[in-house]
Amino acid sequence: MTAADTLALVESPVQLLNVLEWAYQGGETTPLTVVVLPPHDPMSRGQLRRMASLARDEGFEVRWMDARGAGPSGHGGPLQTISSLARPLRAARRVVLGDPFSRYVQTLLTLVRARDIVVVDDGTATMEFVAQLARGERFVRWHRSGRGGGGARALAFAPVSSAARRRLTPGRGRRVEVFTSMPVEPPDGVVCTANEFAWTRARFGPPRLTRGSDLVGTSLVETGVVDPGCYLEAVATLARAHGATRYFAHRREKEDKLREISARTGLEIVRPDLPLEIVARRGPIGRTIVSFPSTVLHTLPLALAGTGIQVAVCQVAEEWLTTGASPRAHGFLSTVAGTAEQNGGASAVQLSIPAATA
Repeated sequence: MTAADTLALVESPVQLLNVLEWAYQGGETTPLTVVVLPPHDPMSRGQLRRMASLARDEGFEVRWMDARGAGPSGHGGPLQTISSLARPLRAARRVVLGDPFSRYVQTLLTLVRARDIVVVDDGTATMEFVAQLARGERFVRWHRSGRGGGGARALAFAPVSSAARRRLTPGRGRRVEVFTSMPVEPPDGVVCTANEFAWTRARFGPPRLTRGSDLVGTSLVETGVVDPGCYLEAVATLARAHGATRYFAHRREKEDKLREISARTGLEIVRPDLPLEIVARRGPIGRTIVSFPSTVLHTLPLALAGTGIQVAVCQVAEEWLTTGASPRAHGFLSTVAGTAEQNGGASAVQLSIPAATA
């Protein structure tokens, strides 16, 4: 693998979309190589392949590397990937990454010598990353329970995580930029650039609008935050109240859950082949889009600016949470929804759903 002035590490379709947004908005002209480190789940891999094709159409070099184990070709794996990336990472003048919480990315950061590091949006996780960086805390995803300190594996990984945090802290000639559409308060020395979704608006749409409303799914059940029964009841209530006809599934939602939603509500389940910001911009899309607290409350109003589409948010009640949910979960989700309302990007939807039984 040849060295590039700018090297981007992405693990999800949204991260790759935001690398394109960063390059477009900043007028990036230096050679950019995007390294895709795909997860195992088929939906993410499918969206990543589509996004990789769009990135190549924009003139960027894209390398697909199965870092978490051998892919269908039989090639890949952690050690082979690290070996392949060692020289390019050391030579890159700028490194762009989408998930500072990823242990794989944190491991790769130990090889980075670049004085310019850019963190692009990975959804709502960016809010937690910036807050933890400002407080000098170890990086922990907001939905983790935090009980037990992560066990022996986390303890063994602690030196790597600490080294990654130091590389993501500005100082000693090192510049750190956060490129985000989320409401954040960066610590001193961190440059914050607003992601306006200019590339998406320039390349796609405006969309054709349908008469009905659309619901946006989340993986809050899959991550163990929200009780499945409460989630299903909330989706059914929202569908009736808003005359929704389609449910845009999150790429991590399980098939059995989606079948139950379809059977209970009659909603058409849509598995997007690209991030929802692009899918919605291309259309057709409902005049009202209803979502639980998630990234799209902040990104869709930007991507759909000028279209007249309304984005609405349904808060997650504290009684919907599972007993295993992180103590931080309700506060974090409330912040995601509340800041979207305060910024004028989303209107509120009120629901009354029975408490969780789990």
